[in-house]
Amino acid sequence: MLNQPTIEKLHTMKLHGMADAFRAQLETADAGQLSFEERFALLVDQQWLWKENRALARRLRAAHLKERGVIEDIDYQHPRGLDRKLMRTLANSEWIRQHQNVLLIGPTGIGKSWLACALAQKACRDSFSVLHKRTSELFRELAGAHADGSIGRFLVRLSRIDVLLLDDFAMAPLKDVERRDFLEICDDRYERRSLMLTSQMPVAHWHEQIGDPTIADSILDRLVHNAYRIDLKGESMRKKRRKPGEEEPQ
Repeated sequence: MLNQPTIEKLHTMKLHGMADAFRAQLETADAGQLSFEERFALLVDQQWLWKENRALARRLRAAHLKERGVIEDIDYQHPRGLDRKLMRTLANSEWIRQHQNVLLIGPTGIGKSWLACALAQKACRDSFSVLHKRTSELFRELAGAHADGSIGRFLVRLSRIDVLLLDDFAMAPLKDVERRDFLEICDDRYERRSLMLTSQMPVAHWHEQIGDPTIADSILDRLVHNAYRIDLKGESMRKKRRKPGEEEPQ
């Protein structure tokens, strides 16, 4: 029996995982001891795994995560007030299914962005879409969208992302157009999608950083009302001595 045409047809149908599994079976002597049903199930399983891995790779590329955080590698030894039980709760991504938010607050170097990216990476593994941006970067892109008339399309694209992760929120006072745009983003996402924010600024100071009292009240109501809040404290983890090539502290 000529097997190469079969492999070529599988590739033509974009069943690449099945083609690779079929070739592996041909090269494995023990495969002949399996029943047809068992061999076919292995082919289907490999195709399914190939497809899932490709989809995960696409989600991770689209997320643009700025840290290589992985939920399984979280450091609970450094004294920073990180609640292991809460992180286990967040790791199941149920907060995304419930359209809740996560706020990570603490001083520089404490690992806020790394933790946020670890939760975001787990969200990608759980089939959710993610986008990671610095808040200042988002506001620059919003300003550009206003300038070229694409603001409507830009906001619609943002509204469809399951988890919008913004770093360094409220680091500087918001301009009028920035707070209005951000209110619209919060409105679009409230009880529909999730936000994850990191900030060095305590939540108690966000109101004054947003500026306009009415808009600030509306934004904070949508952000804080339905959010998990992680307040970190302690000495910067960057002061830990690292070996060359070692990952950023977690």
